[in-house]
Parts: sequence; C-alpha cells; structure tokens
Amino acid sequence: MSEQPNIKEIIKQEYIKCMTDPAHFMKKYCLIQHPTRGRIQFNLYPFQEKVLFQFQKNNYNVVLKSRQLGISTLVAGFSLWLMLFQRDKNILCIATKQETAKNMVTKVRFMHENLPSWLKGAEKPLENNKLLLKLPNGSQVKAVSAAGDAGRSEAVSLLIIDEAAFIDSIHEIFASAQQTLATGGGCIALSTPNGTGNWFHQTWQKAEIGANSFVPIRLKWNVHPERDQVWRNQQDADLGLRMAAQECDCDFNTSGDTVFESDVIQWIEDNLVEPLEKRGVDGNLWIWEQPDYNKSYLVTADVARGDGKDYSACHVFDLETST
Repeated sequence: MSEQPNIKEIIKQEYIKCMTDPAHFMKKYCLIQHPTRGRIQFNLYPFQEKVLFQFQKNNYNVVLKSRQLGISTLVAGFSLWLMLFQRDKNILCIATKQETAKNMVTKVRFMHENLPSWLKGAEKPLENNKLLLKLPNGSQVKAVSAAGDAGRSEAVSLLIIDEAAFIDSIHEIFASAQQTLATGGGCIALSTPNGTGNWFHQTWQKAEIGANSFVPIRLKWNVHPERDQVWRNQQDADLGLRMAAQECDCDFNTSGDTVFESDVIQWIEDNLVEPLEKRGVDGNLWIWEQPDYNKSYLVTADVARGDGKDYSACHVFDLETST
C-alpha cells in the first residue's frame, strides 16, 4: 500500500506558500463579490499580479487607474494577506466619505470570512464590524472618512488613500500620517485623475521623475483583457467625452473641471517650443528669451490661494511685438 499523505504536512506547506506568495493566497483561497457574477474565486488577471508584485516590493505606490479594474479589491486582498501573516499591522483606509472607505473593510471582511479555518485560525476576530476588522494577532484594518486629523494619532503600518484625487484635505492627512509611516510604514494612493494641481497629481508627477518615495503605476482601460475599442467607444456614449477620458484614459489634462477643452490643451502641448532655460527648484520658471532692458514688458499673473492646492502662474510679454 502506498503511504497516505500527511494532511498536517500538506497544510503546513500550503500555509508557507500563502505566507510567501500573496498572489497564490488570493487566487486559491480568496473569494470576492463580483457585481454580475456573484461570489467567485479571485482569479487575478496578469496586470493585477504585476501590481501586486509592486505592492510587495515598494512601500510607497501611487496608482493612476481606469475605473473598474479591481484594484480596490486587490488592495483589500493585499491588506488581508499582511494582516494574516504579520502581527500588529495597522492598516488605515481613508476616502472622501466614510461609506467609500467602509467598502474596503467590507471587501477584507468578506475574504476573511470565507477563508478555510486553518488559514483564519480558530479564534474569532477581536472586533468585526463595518468600519473595523481586528484579528487576534493584533493586526487590523480600519475605515475613516477624510479629515485633517485622520491618521494623526495612529501608528499606521499601511495607509490606503482611495480616490485620492477627490479628497480636498489629503495634503494635511498625508502630512499627519507621514510621521508614523516614516518609521517603516507604507502608502498606497489610488485614484482616477481629477484635473491638475491637486495632491494626487503632484505626487504622481514627482513619482514619475523620482522626486519622491512613490513608485508610479499607470493602469489605462486597455490593461483589462476583457475590454476592447468597442467597449471604450461605448464609454464615450454612456459617460460623455470628458468623463469617459477621466474614468478610462488616465489623463490628468482631460479630467476635472478645466477651463479649456482637452483638444485645445493638447494642441498647446503639441506646439509648445522648448524654452531656452528652466529655473527654480522644480524647473517651473520657463524662459524663452533673455530680457532686453531697453524694451518695455507686460507681466500678467494669476496667483495661487496660498493653501498649497493651486499653482501661481505668470507670463511676460514684449509690448512691442505682443509675444
């Protein structure tokens, strides 16, 4: 007779596999609630696995995403993985409204409730409600609405900022949480774009040039294997050109409430002549022509509010040529 497999040894090896590989853990043991298919296995798409690898590799990630790519669900699965296999992880989810932040905790709770007993353990959660899931090992995930003091008194291990481009007070929130994050914590800021100049846009721009700690992850609509150009065209019809661009194309300039239409902004960008010199800390003072002190110039200015949420701008014109 062949020797029967040792169930305890199989479970031990599977536990170790889950602990070291979050993708394996999610695909094999996490259930999710699909809006049309109901309760299904969380079978990650290849692009989701790549994003998950970045979450593992980097403490700070800023995700510029199209709508309905399952990234919030992926973040929930990653949060549960951290909570199960590491002690005393404090995960804080912040969104524009408490209801939105609560959705993240709901996803984590659903996955946790449907795990096999050998993964979630014999002990019941210490707290389990719509805003908080706290496990016996001291790890927890909590949802809060956006407020200036959110995260200030928290020893945060992972800060999740959902729809970050739409949170007005996110500058203050991130500054409050940064003191505890700096000791080894991390942050995942995810959003569709909402115009330019806000914290999310500034953070993304700096991440692209390596000027902060964030790793940029761009996920346009076409990363999803079930979407094609027919689907994208339908979004234009259903949402309108501007809203579809915001929700699908990951384009800051075509999102938000811009004064000029996106095609005008694009024409300016395409026809912009490279300046002779860029000055300032961030290179934001552009000079196309050195001043002639025998000429007269006109300076126009649009100054920011002073709250860090807007840009100041100025333009210098030669009065003789109006250029």
